[in-house]
Amino acid sequence: MEEKCVSKSIQIIGVPVDLGASRRGTDGGVSAVRIAGLGEQLKKMGFHISQEVDINVPSQESRPAETGGNMRFRNEILQVCRDLAIATNNALTNGDIPLVVGGDHSIAMGSISGIADFYQKKNQNIGLVWFDAHADMNIPGISPSGNVHGMPLSHLLGYGDKDFTSIMSENPKIKPENVALVGVRDIDEKERELIKQSGVKVYSMRDIDELGMSRVSDEIIEIVTKDTVGFHVSFDVDGCDPEFIPGSGTLVPGGVTYREAHLLLEKCAETNLITSVDLVELNPFLDKGNISAERAVSLMLSAFGRSVI
Repeated sequence: MEEKCVSKSIQIIGVPVDLGASRRGTDGGVSAVRIAGLGEQLKKMGFHISQEVDINVPSQESRPAETGGNMRFRNEILQVCRDLAIATNNALTNGDIPLVVGGDHSIAMGSISGIADFYQKKNQNIGLVWFDAHADMNIPGISPSGNVHGMPLSHLLGYGDKDFTSIMSENPKIKPENVALVGVRDIDEKERELIKQSGVKVYSMRDIDELGMSRVSDEIIEIVTKDTVGFHVSFDVDGCDPEFIPGSGTLVPGGVTYREAHLLLEKCAETNLITSVDLVELNPFLDKGNISAERAVSLMLSAFGRSVI
């Protein structure tokens, strides 16, 4: 196997949280991915799994019921993200690639904050590939639901709740000119205004239809590698079409095909510049025989450089 990643040592960090979502069950995503053999498959590719760690997450059942609010389960999610930021930062300090398995997408505020801080202290910036059916750029007060998994990208860019934007440091974690959203097809009205204001690049499904995933991937890589040390891939399984990955609570028809997702991740891996990865929003309770977890694992292997030959 040709070496295509900056490090051959990976730390898998499990974050079994569903506090950020309306639909229950993403807390089971970590187990589903492990059952599908993520660690074993990476070892077969020649990677060393330094360790597998889990972030402590309170269950919804042990929390007071929350029916509304600007940020549902705000304090619990904030603590999870702070703990996760420390874990991803430590992984990089130890020479490992952080592979964060969720859990809902709220965890990206933690994973990326820790990673960005590690590089910012070296006066380096990272880019961000955000693969998702949704833009995740709501902020408290404009979010129709108050679900925090719809807010992580805005907070990483410095908008919203100051406790979340200042995890690890006061700095915005990512520069908007180094962010590329891909697969987007479901955006809230007020969120759309913030997206335009921020200046991040959005590749909608129409863009993929018209340009093709190969060209879109090349453009994304150019964005996320311009004046950066590398880039993080935050991969929400609902970016894929539900026909291929049915096991998610936020399905939107008309998404990225399984093969297109592989192509994007294969091209990302070929750069040898992936610093870290999130895999989020897998819900095994809505799946069909764990097929979504198995396909998600296969996609992760492409992100880490697996090739046919």
